This record gives sequence, structure tokens and C-alpha cells, in this order.
Amino acid sequence: MIKIAKFGGSSVASAEQFRKVKAIVESDPDRRFVVVSAAGKRFDGDNKITDLLLLVNAHIQYHVDCTALLADIEQRFVDIAEELGLSWPVRERFATFARNIKKHSPEYIVARGEWFTAHLMAEYLGLPFVDAADVVVFHHDGNVDMERTAARLKDVMVRKGCFVLPGFYGATVDGQIKLFQRGGGDITGAILARCIDAGLYENWTDVSGFLSADPRIVENPRSIRRITFDEMRELSYMGASVLQEEAIFPVREVNIPIQIKNTNRPEDVGTIIREKARLGEDEHLITGIAGKRDFISIHIKKAHMSGEVGFVRRALSIFERYGVSVEHIPTGVDSFSVVVNGADVRDSIYSIVADIRRELEPDDISMVDKLALLSVVGRNMSKRSGTSGKIFGALGEAGINIRMITQSSQEISIIMGVNNEDFDHAVQVIYDRFVRDEMVTTS
Repeated sequence: MIKIAKFGGSSVASAEQFRKVKAIVESDPDRRFVVVSAAGKRFDGDNKITDLLLLVNAHIQYHVDCTALLADIEQRFVDIAEELGLSWPVRERFATFARNIKKHSPEYIVARGEWFTAHLMAEYLGLPFVDAADVVVFHHDGNVDMERTAARLKDVMVRKGCFVLPGFYGATVDGQIKLFQRGGGDITGAILARCIDAGLYENWTDVSGFLSADPRIVENPRSIRRITFDEMRELSYMGASVLQEEAIFPVREVNIPIQIKNTNRPEDVGTIIREKARLGEDEHLITGIAGKRDFISIHIKKAHMSGEVGFVRRALSIFERYGVSVEHIPTGVDSFSVVVNGADVRDSIYSIVADIRRELEPDDISMVDKLALLSVVGRNMSKRSGTSGKIFGALGEAGINIRMITQSSQEISIIMGVNNEDFDHAVQVIYDRFVRDEMVTTS
């Protein structure tokens, strides 16, 4: 079975981390293809190479000298090369890059973080280096040309057998460097897995997979060993993310599982993500709990609203006019609420409300701010009667007021709105009642 091993920035931040990567790759002959991000933070307060290169672009834009900054970036790569005894001419290559810095596009400059890191990793692992610009092909609209990319990757696979590939970037047909969004190295790994028909996509990071709750709120939360793609999307959207969300689509379409692993603790099982849970695997009622604070709910009420064609659409068009993304739309017969991220409407909320009053003439419009959204996710909740009532009951017993309730169409998540100040308590209550108690019962 072919395994794609993608290593994030923290996994390649220093020579010490390079050694861990080498031990992981060499421990399994199926790990023949390696994707790397740019070197990340070595310690708290350190900088990611990508962030430093973004700062270089800012210096150039505002005509500020970036010589010292480039020297700092160069030294990061030189330190890794010297400590590992690598012969690749990093100083010479970086000097050429720095000398021509103003001739390069901003995307080219940022992509050099992965390019230098992958060159060093390729020599250290004794594998060929393949430039992502030669194999990952973008359309000019920013989407990946999967057909051309697959053809180029399969050709390189036949010629080289195995290789190290920098993540995060590719190029248009005419050779212009194009970046994915931040975290795009995960997407590169997923595309590679799909294009060469891998059996598993391993994503190595600094955590041992998904946790069932935020460890800043719940002490030692249960690790999630198995999760479906749909559940992962629900949890990631609400903030429980260890994987770039867009990375799931290339592999999901061809049923390649993803495994999240910890470079610093490779013996940990991690989390396996599949389209569907396998029969016979352990099944928990609740897979995970996640959420975010600081939402605003705008409640709109109008008699006979349900008979007025286009009423909701007209309301949503007002939010669209201000460039505001709508999170949820709980509805009633003659009323509905529009839930948005508070940060998105910080400067426009009163203008939006005024436009709604003028254009829709509602009977009443009210607003609830400092609202936290809490998502309880589990593929088995719909199979067990009374789950929603038990969750609401547990929160009620704890004195937590539920301001809003909505459920996903797939019935794998229940989303509740609570006051910001109740958020941590609500997470703890649900975890203790439905996760910790289940662990005790099954142990």
C-alpha cells in the first residue's frame, strides 16, 4: 500500500524535527512519497518561515530594507543544513534568491519556504526532489487542473519511483507560481494521494489527532480514534481543526482515508478519517464537542411571513450586500433569525438592521449579541431516541439558558446558542454527562 506522508511546519522546524521525520519515514517502506510545509516555529515566540516571507513582501511593497530579515530566514535553513551535515548549497541558492528578490512575484517569494525546506529534506532522506511548480497545475481561475496534475505526477512517479514534494504551491500552465490558501500543504498531500492512487494519506503534525473537546476547557479529553469526513467537517467548521478543511475533498471523492499523526509521538494511534465508519468499530454516541464565541443573532418577525414569497431571500441579500457570511438561519412560521459572526458585522450591523427595517418592514426586529455557538457532533445521535432532549435537559439542570437550537440536515450535529459566559460550562456539562460517563460505563 502506498502511503503519502505529509509533514507540517512544526514537524520540520529544526534539525531535531528533521531527525524525527527521517525515523518515521524509514520505519515503514510504504512511506515512499513525502510532502513538507515550510519550517515552522521551533518554540513559543518563534516565527514561521512563511510568516517571515510574508513580512518580506510587506517590506518590498513599502520600500523598506529587508536585508536583515532575509538574513534571518537564510540562517534558519543554514542551521538545519549544517547540523545535519547536508551538502546542498543552501547559502548560494538563498543568495541568488535574495539578490533577485524584487524581480519575483509575492507568491513566488512566499513559496520559497516550502521550496528550501523540501530541498533539505530530500537530501536528508536520500530521495529525489520534485518541484511542485512542475507537477501541480492551476487554472488561471485558481482551481487545480486535476487531469494535468495527475498526468504529471504519475509520470514523475514512474521516472523517479519516490520523491519529496514541497506543499502549498503549484504553477499555472505558463509557469506563474500560485499558492493555495494558508494550510495548503495539506491540500497538496491530498492531491498527491489522489493522483497516484495511494491507500492512505498520513498528515503528521504536533497533535495526536482530533480531541473530543477543547483541552483548554476539558481536562484530558478523549481522543477521537475514528471519525467520518462529515463529522470532521462539522467539528472543523466550529474551530476544532488540525487539518486544512479543503484537504478532505480530493481524497474523499476516491475514498482514500486520512490519518492524523503526531510527529513528536509517532506511537500514538492518532485519528483515522473515512467516508463511513467500518462495521464492528467502537461506536460512541457523541464524537466531539466544539464551538466558538461572539456571534450575533438578528431576529426578524412579520405576520404571514410564510406566505410572502422571497421574504427570506430579500433579507439575506442585505447581508450579502455588506459582504457578510451567514452562519445559521433558525426559522419559525412568522419569524426567523440570521446568525452571523460578530467580527464580520462590527462596522455594519446598525446599517444592516436599518436596511432590513426599511426594505422588509418587519413587525419586530431584535438582536442578541455575545452569543456562543456550541456544536455537539455524532453520527450515532440520530439512532438513539431522546438524545436531543437529554442534552437540553443536562444544560437546563446546570442552569444554562439555550438561546437558539438548530440541527444539521444530515442529523449528525446539534447546534445550540448560549451566552458567551456560559460557553465553557456548557462544554464541560455535555462532556461529563455524555462522554466521560460513557467512558466510565464501557471501561
